[in-house]
Amino acid sequence: MSRIGRMPVVIPKGVEVEVQGSFVRVKGPKGEMSRTFPASMSVEVNDGKIEVKRPSDERTQRALHGMTRALIYNMVYGVSTGFERVLEINGVGYRAEIDRDNLVLYVGYSHPVIMEPPKGIKFEVDTKTRQIKVLGYDKEQVGQMAANIRQVRPPEPYKGKGIKYLEEKIRRKAGKTGKA
Repeated sequence: MSRIGRMPVVIPKGVEVEVQGSFVRVKGPKGEMSRTFPASMSVEVNDGKIEVKRPSDERTQRALHGMTRALIYNMVYGVSTGFERVLEINGVGYRAEIDRDNLVLYVGYSHPVIMEPPKGIKFEVDTKTRQIKVLGYDKEQVGQMAANIRQVRPPEPYKGKGIKYLEEKIRRKAGKTGKA
């Protein structure tokens, strides 16, 4: 059996889960999410736990089993605790600020780059450490928004300037050497 798929998802306090066939709706203090899963997977709620079961041991069914359980866990965790992704800005004169809800990036272009957050996403900027936090209850949206911000000015390998994930290591290259 799938190691991930067979683990039950514990429902924390303050989170409501509604299952109708292959449709799952999760509501919590951070927000509400709903998703339709493959009809072959059976999702059941038993005494505060969500269990996902598969019909057979075929390769595709095993893959869907683990994926379905992981997506349900991310939904439950997101509406109860929330997800965050931290980005770091490196470079002289590079900075970020928040204007209303929008993120404004000054990263070496002739104009500021304005990023509007989709519904359910929030930005936080720390000007001292030059970090941007992308917060939200949907893991996919948080990751995609962080990737879009990084794409504005990806880190370059010679000086390390650009926007990178906090845990990301930039492989540095040696520049040209002059003739002696």
